Amino acid sequence: MDTFRHELAIYLNDHLAGATGGVELARRIAGEHEDTDLTGLADDIEHDRDSLLRIMAALGVPQDHIKTAGGWLGEKLGRLKLNGRLFSRSPLSYVIELEAMRLGVDGKAAGWQTLRSLAEHDDRLDRTHLDELLTRAEAQKETLERLRVRAAQTVFVKPA
Repeated sequence: MDTFRHELAIYLNDHLAGATGGVELARRIAGEHEDTDLTGLADDIEHDRDSLLRIMAALGVPQDHIKTAGGWLGEKLGRLKLNGRLFSRSPLSYVIELEAMRLGVDGKAAGWQTLRSLAEHDDRLDRTHLDELLTRAEAQKETLERLRVRAAQTVFVKPA
């Protein structure tokens, strides 16, 4: 495998690991909070992961199952963070999770942008689809920011 393809495989598998953790986190918090925005967001994140897998296949990049499992495990381990409560879930956990998801979507958007620039030189990459993925990532960021602000106000703003 040439250096370019090797580096691209590492890069895409790193994004796949992040996407795997992101799907797990999005599905979990959507299940904990009855919010149609979260459910739709979780669906979109899962579709984005599927798109990444299709892009990898089109480029002939094999999936690194160990790295993907690491993304899944990382999300599970992230639940063990100290939240100021011993036996119950803190409202602060939701704020932190939304911030983590926002960071993940920012990273995903950067990955789509990288692939979009590569698409100018590689016909295996669908420019229109990558543009759609970038647009969806921007919408996801807006949704997450709105949810994060609302959750942070619930935690940090004292009622009058």
